[in-house]
Amino acid sequence: MIRETTIRFRLRHATITCLLLIPVANAADWNQYGGEGGQQFTALEQINRSNLDRLIPAWTYRSGDLNQGFMEKAHSFQANPIFWNNTLYISTSANWVIAIDAVSGEERWKFDPALPRDIDYSESASRGVAIWHGDVETCPHRIFMGTLTGFVYALDALTGEVCTDFGVAGRVDMSVDAGGTGNWLGHYGITSPPAIAGGALIVGSSIGDNRMVESPRGIVRSLNVITGTLNWLWDPIPRAPEDPLRAEWAGNSASITGGANAWPPLSVDMERNLVFVSTSSPSADFYGGERLGDNRHANSLVALDIDTGAVVWHQQLVHHDVWDYDIPSQPTLTTIQREGAAVDAVVVVTKTGMLFAFARDDGTPVYEITERPVPQSDVPGEFLSATQPFSSIPPLADQSVITEDDAFGIAWFDRLGCQSVLRELRSEGIFTPPSLEGSILSPGYAGGANWGGVAIDQERQIAITNVNQIPALVRLIPRDALQTLRDSGELDGWDISAQTGTPYFMARRFFLSPLGLPCTRPPWGNLVAVDLREGTILWDIPLGTIRDLAPSVVPDFAWGVPNLGGALLTGSGLIVIGAATENTLRILDVETGEELWSHRLPTAAIATPMSYEVEGEQYIAIAVGGHEPLGMEDGDYLMTFKLERDRP
Repeated sequence: MIRETTIRFRLRHATITCLLLIPVANAADWNQYGGEGGQQFTALEQINRSNLDRLIPAWTYRSGDLNQGFMEKAHSFQANPIFWNNTLYISTSANWVIAIDAVSGEERWKFDPALPRDIDYSESASRGVAIWHGDVETCPHRIFMGTLTGFVYALDALTGEVCTDFGVAGRVDMSVDAGGTGNWLGHYGITSPPAIAGGALIVGSSIGDNRMVESPRGIVRSLNVITGTLNWLWDPIPRAPEDPLRAEWAGNSASITGGANAWPPLSVDMERNLVFVSTSSPSADFYGGERLGDNRHANSLVALDIDTGAVVWHQQLVHHDVWDYDIPSQPTLTTIQREGAAVDAVVVVTKTGMLFAFARDDGTPVYEITERPVPQSDVPGEFLSATQPFSSIPPLADQSVITEDDAFGIAWFDRLGCQSVLRELRSEGIFTPPSLEGSILSPGYAGGANWGGVAIDQERQIAITNVNQIPALVRLIPRDALQTLRDSGELDGWDISAQTGTPYFMARRFFLSPLGLPCTRPPWGNLVAVDLREGTILWDIPLGTIRDLAPSVVPDFAWGVPNLGGALLTGSGLIVIGAATENTLRILDVETGEELWSHRLPTAAIATPMSYEVEGEQYIAIAVGGHEPLGMEDGDYLMTFKLERDRP
């Protein structure tokens, strides 16, 4: 289905008006990350509760990307495929872009940007690509992909060839003017697909955490989709002295601090001419003594004008972040039926394990937000916000104080090991700040919710999100004490970051037992349903079993496990989800959480499923790539499922 629309886009010195032929989204389309409005919802309902016994694998494509030859980059495969012209488009951990026949699974073309293989990378994710259609001679159908080295490529969707009129030889270097001290190659990149807003391509960035105060700027930029020239840029940190928000940054800190970048996918509301941006923590992540104040627009949901990049409204969801509590999810556009009124809203879930929703027009909270007192820091030089914002919706993940009585182990010595660590830690529930002796963060720096975001069934007014319940340990180490602690073995098993420009190194790790399982009682991962009308939890269940995590002698307890990735909802009332650190794809009932179907996979599907329709048949597709940092075996599978045809 095609509709005509007239749209303006900017070249460097002119504004041009063109007639574009734009496919209109319908139930069979999945033409952007997360589907329409990022809802992770398809209206397709051919696959339903009554016929799941006939749901079988349709085809499996293997990309060949298993991280071969990359010296310092973990492997993952997190793409959410997009669908156009009976073709699925994906990106891989090596930033290959691949077009695959949506019916047969045959490769149509592959593009390799040839990432450097002899450098280290702070990230391995590439969550997908974006597509644009226009009435232009060169590349009228364009695929855009950002790389882990900070380039945006434009490719012909039909051939995979670079669009030579875009940037320089088909690419734009987004690291230019991003700043940062020293070499950031492999640590300044793009992990989420750009957003398409008419004739504009809007791009965020992923910046390596915890390295130094003077990291690159977390700027968001709008590019012309044809030429790649800059329309505007927005810096979440107020650099200009006359900016009123400069008061939220003490002294000269707004001039030297980096980060606050937008690494999750962005969402566009063309009717309101807005792009919604989720921002992250400013540098350095776990110590904020060099950036005193609330640090707005870091850790915020921000609505920007598509034409100018001006801030229309903003809501900060974590003040003066020292927990790595980024806003990790794509802003999701939906309509909420609340107190007798229909509110066009934007929804985010956070690492703190909370769901927030705001009116898209002006940022008015849909559910009440209160500022509550939180624990304060005893680290010299650190001054935290006295309060933090809390949603009136009950927490999606545990935020309570963890004590010795909460220690867990599958053997007596396992539990004792966890208890001995707990005795030494500062533990005061959510927002317990990092300390010199060590603190327990609950939720940990992986969340709560993470980049899998929230899936919304607008008709049923149900939101679904998966959360982690794995506490993390964090401690700050004076610079003159690091070597002694290392020599003593006290930091064995800890990840240590420099935080250059601060008085402290940072050490962190997940709170795991001697046998490698979380030190707190399960569930360690949950799937949660929120009733959007009432602002209440509809149901909450453990997500996954420990069969692929625990030693083989341990039973396959359905304890809920760590997870990343998200859920797909369907018009037939189904939830489709992998996400868990278990080699299983599941389908559940959206109203009750009852498991209806499952299928064993070659490794874990740390990704978000999507669905499409070709010639009257509905397919479900998911990237099955494992996740090296989570201990899951690497994979390179794109797997699809459909209903088995009736036998004659």
